[in-house]
Amino acid sequence: MLKTKEPIWTKAFISLFTTNFSIFIIFYGLVSALPLYATDVLSRSDEDAGLLMTIFLVSAIVTRPFSGKILDLIGKRKVLWLTLFLYLVCTGLYYFIEPFEGLLALRFVQGIFFSIATTASGSMAADNIPISRRGAGLGYFTMSTNLAVVIGPLIALTLMQSFSYDVMFLSLTVLLLIGSIAALLIPEGKKVEVTSPRSKLTWNDLFEKKALPVALIASLVAFSYASVLSYLSIYSQEKGVLHLTSSFFAVFAIVMLATRPFTGRIFDEKGPKYIVIPGLVSFMIGLAFLAFMNSPFLFLLSGAFIGLGYGAVVPSFQTLAIQSTKHERSGYATATFFTLFDTGLAIGSYILGLIATRLGYQNLYLFSIISLIIALVLFIVRVKKIQRPV
Repeated sequence: MLKTKEPIWTKAFISLFTTNFSIFIIFYGLVSALPLYATDVLSRSDEDAGLLMTIFLVSAIVTRPFSGKILDLIGKRKVLWLTLFLYLVCTGLYYFIEPFEGLLALRFVQGIFFSIATTASGSMAADNIPISRRGAGLGYFTMSTNLAVVIGPLIALTLMQSFSYDVMFLSLTVLLLIGSIAALLIPEGKKVEVTSPRSKLTWNDLFEKKALPVALIASLVAFSYASVLSYLSIYSQEKGVLHLTSSFFAVFAIVMLATRPFTGRIFDEKGPKYIVIPGLVSFMIGLAFLAFMNSPFLFLLSGAFIGLGYGAVVPSFQTLAIQSTKHERSGYATATFFTLFDTGLAIGSYILGLIATRLGYQNLYLFSIISLIIALVLFIVRVKKIQRPV
C-alpha cells in the first residue's frame, strides 16, 4: 500500500508564500531600479549606486542575529505583522525622499524590517512543512522569492521607463499593501516550548552554530549573486540591452520554476550533492556567458544558466541549514542562514562595485566566478559531514 504524502500547500503555507512574495517584489524591484535612479536622477557614481544595496544589507545583517530571539519572545505571527507594516511605511517614503543621504538612511531603516520579516516568514514556512518533505517544501516556498526575482524588476523597470520613478514608488507601495493582506490570513501556529528569557544574550540567542558551515558556503554564492542583483541593470544599459533586462529575469525565473519540482524531489530522495554540485557549475557557466556577452541571445542564455544554478543551490543550502538543528531552533537557523547570505550580498555589492569602477564589468563577472569555485570546493570537502535528515 502506497503511503500518502503529507500535504505542503496548506492554508498557512499559501498565505506565507503570498506574503513572502510581496516582500521580495519590493526588494527586487528597488534593487533593480535604485542603481539607475542614483546614477541618472541623482547623478551619483556606480560605487554610490552599489552603496544603496550595501547599506540596506548592513542593517539586515546587524539585525538578523537577534531575529530568532525576537520571534521567540513576541511570537512569529505578531512579529511578521508588525515588521511588514513598518516595511510598507518605508516603501511609501521613497516617493517623498530625494537627497541621496536621506535615501541611504531610508535604506538602512527598511533593511531592519526586511530582515526580521523574512526571518519570520521563512521560519513559519519551515514549521508548516512536513519534515519528510522539507527539501521539496522549502524549495516551493523559495519559489515565492524566485517569482519576485522577475516580477519585481519587470514592474519597477517597466514603470520607470514608461512613466516615472514616482509612479514606480507609488505602485510598489500599493502592491505591497495588497500583498500584505495575506499576512492577516495566516493562522496561529503550534505553540513551541521556549526557555524563559535570560538577562544576558548568549551565542545561542544570536546564531545556530550547527547551521554556520552551510550558511558560510551560501555566503560565497551570495557574493557572486550580488553581481547580478546590484549591477545587471547598469551592465545591460552599457551593453545596449537594457530593454531585455526584464526578459533576462523572466528566463531566470522560468528556468527556476520549471526545474524546482525535480530538484526538490532529488534533494529529498538522493541527497544535496546531486543538486548543489551541478547547480554551482551551471551558475559559473551563466556568469561566464554574461562576462563575454556580445548578443541578446547570449544575454538571455546566461539568465537561463544562472537561474538553473541559483534555483538549485540556494534552496538546498537553506534546507540544509534548517535541517541541521531541532525544530524549535528553526527561527535561529533561518536567521543564521540569512545573516551570512546577506553578508555575502553586502560585501559582494561593495567589492564588485569597486572592481566594476576600476576594471570594468566583464572582470566583475569573471571575478564572481572565483567565489563560486571556492564554494564548490568547500562543499565537496564538507559534503560527507553534512547529515541528511532521518
